[in-house]
Amino acid sequence: MPRIIDLSKSIRYNAEDPWFMRVKIKHKRHNTAKWLIRFLGLPFRLFPKDFVGWADDTIDTIKHMGVHSTTHIDVPWHYYPTVAGKLAKTIDQIPLEWCYGDGLVVNMSHKLDFEAITIYDIQQDLAKTGAVLKAGMIVLIKTGRDKFNGTKQFADVGTGMSKEATEWLIDKGIKVMGIDQWGWDLPMRYMIQKAKETNNQHVFWQAHLVGREKEYCHIEQLVNMGALPPFGFKVWVFPLKIVGASAAPARVVAILED
Repeated sequence: MPRIIDLSKSIRYNAEDPWFMRVKIKHKRHNTAKWLIRFLGLPFRLFPKDFVGWADDTIDTIKHMGVHSTTHIDVPWHYYPTVAGKLAKTIDQIPLEWCYGDGLVVNMSHKLDFEAITIYDIQQDLAKTGAVLKAGMIVLIKTGRDKFNGTKQFADVGTGMSKEATEWLIDKGIKVMGIDQWGWDLPMRYMIQKAKETNNQHVFWQAHLVGREKEYCHIEQLVNMGALPPFGFKVWVFPLKIVGASAAPARVVAILED
């Protein structure tokens, strides 16, 4: 039997998440549905024996659940309206073939906070593990920062992919890649600080903005990557099919054959 590793974080309320990404879940008891059915016209005497209704739940943030609020996949429309001059794909337009493939883990857990991941870093890890990068693979960047998941620090710590390393993976035929920290780039507050300090408009969001010229998707806020070998497994990344959206929550799993 294959072994399935869940790489997705649990969706729950967490007061330490950034305010715009806090998810609220309201659980409705079974007996709430009894009154809905009665309102729709079925008399209580005709309810099935021992019928207690059904459970229901709603997911919210402040007024809604953002598509970037949990383990999710970002698509070209998130980065920019166009890719190399053509209209960028939204989440419902992403080919499902991109969302399934051989997995490969690049271990970057040694990288310090605020130290960008380079092409050389990736090449060194591939040489160490013997992994062979092939077009169509789903490449997962392990930073170990998922240990901060659920803490106030999560959004403000971590390494991050450089523009050059992101381009290099795309040029190798990788359409989908992912990371186990809050975002794909260096931490957002750090990028803002460095851009202001250096008066450099090329500092902020540089890895995301690769998507203006090269078509790709990346997954953010993965977990449990430490349970995976460097290669020899499959990855499924099927997102919700939300028409016109820039991202979607996804249940990402790895499948290891015994």
